[in-house]
Amino acid sequence: MSTPRAPQGPPGDGFTIGEVLNQLKEGFEDITISKIRFLESEGLIYPDRTESGYRKFTEDDVDRLRFILTAQRDHYLPLKVIREQLERLDTGQETSAGPPAPARANGDGEPSGGRRAAEVAQAVQAADGAAEGPLLDPPSAPVTLTLREFCQATGLDAGEVSALRDYGILGAGRGDEAAPFDGDDLLAARAARDLLRLGLEARHLRMYRVFVDRELALFEQLVTPLLRQRNPEARRQATRQLEKLSQSTDRMKRSMLARALRGYVAGA
Repeated sequence: MSTPRAPQGPPGDGFTIGEVLNQLKEGFEDITISKIRFLESEGLIYPDRTESGYRKFTEDDVDRLRFILTAQRDHYLPLKVIREQLERLDTGQETSAGPPAPARANGDGEPSGGRRAAEVAQAVQAADGAAEGPLLDPPSAPVTLTLREFCQATGLDAGEVSALRDYGILGAGRGDEAAPFDGDDLLAARAARDLLRLGLEARHLRMYRVFVDRELALFEQLVTPLLRQRNPEARRQATRQLEKLSQSTDRMKRSMLARALRGYVAGA
């Protein structure tokens, strides 16, 4: 992908917004005209206008859009971080469509904005990857997020995060309201966010905490004898058994829910 540059001078004939959409559709199936207009309203792209008010996009505009969409899709970067990347490009600094290039640490030895944003983006990506792997595998890039970073990464506000913590959806078992957030919290929060946007409230999600605790207690009865043996092979056997238990109960719950939902829809 070519480096997105700030458009230079008038675009000539240029591309219409529909033509740009067609160019981007192959690589970004969810792109829409509304999203392109939104990115313009956020100041991330700035196509020229004809005398009649129609947008005209240059090749540089299209490259810039590809950069933005890639950063969102592949690296989960918020618009604020993408805007910072584009500003660096516009001033002649090198970067890529991935996380920002590492920046120098501040005076306290802590990572400064660009480097921290890269670390957060990589950790978010690792957490999403962990959701597809074995249940008990540790994340490849452990993450520790502040409340502000967590809200940016999940799209939740501080009040929603606090409510989810109160009902045991986030930070379960840590018992510290000031504790940072980890990869498990990220995955749970993203799922919770979708449920909240569909009309549920944090208190409604409490039942899932109860389900997990009951399931854990049941599994403990089966694997505790193995874990008490204190030898590596017994521990590996316990881990394999927990994976199988989790997979089997997930399939059973999905099947039962599917049947119940079909019955509900048919009878409504």
